Amino acid sequence: MKAHNAETQASVTPRKALEFLKEGNKRFINNYNINRNLLSQVNDTRDGQWPFAVILSCIDSRTSTELIFDQGLGDVFGVRIAGNIINSDILGSMEYACKVAGSKLIAVISHSKCGAITSACMNVRGGNITELLSKIRPSVLKTHLSLKDKKPSDVSFVEAVARENAKDSINQILYRSDILNDMFQNGEIGLVAGHYDVETGEVEFIMELFKDDYDK
Repeated sequence: MKAHNAETQASVTPRKALEFLKEGNKRFINNYNINRNLLSQVNDTRDGQWPFAVILSCIDSRTSTELIFDQGLGDVFGVRIAGNIINSDILGSMEYACKVAGSKLIAVISHSKCGAITSACMNVRGGNITELLSKIRPSVLKTHLSLKDKKPSDVSFVEAVARENAKDSINQILYRSDILNDMFQNGEIGLVAGHYDVETGEVEFIMELFKDDYDK
């Protein structure tokens, strides 16, 4: 299978980009990965890259987005940081991916059994970890309001925070980036949040935002 080129990228809609990810994850969990000649894809992308999506995920070693979505070289931009949080550098990377490089979809992917989320729930502090986890704390507090009977150490509470944090990240992208908000309002990009199960390999999409949904 060849890598995307300028023509194929231009033909992809935001919804089609999400379909690519969903189809790729189905192949992954069924062990039907596409047979790719990666060296050929190196050659295909030597003069440029045309990824159809930019995916923000955690640094967790089990959550490589290229693998769990069965994508090849040049297909997606991968952004990774503990807890899949948003900061200005990540926003700038997303702006580059969409505005300059032509990606059609922004995906934020959280995952089960996340150490960063667990640490934020337990209010772990120390060095630069404190600042990083502070960006997850709003999701912890929001979840606490809806799950008052749960302890921060409860698995169900941590999982709820992970999902909330992914959705909060999507909202932050639209609120903090005029470039990406404008592209969304013009229907040029879509935004989705997903949650990856480290036990099954399946990604559940928990938020899907496309401008045409608001135009109906």
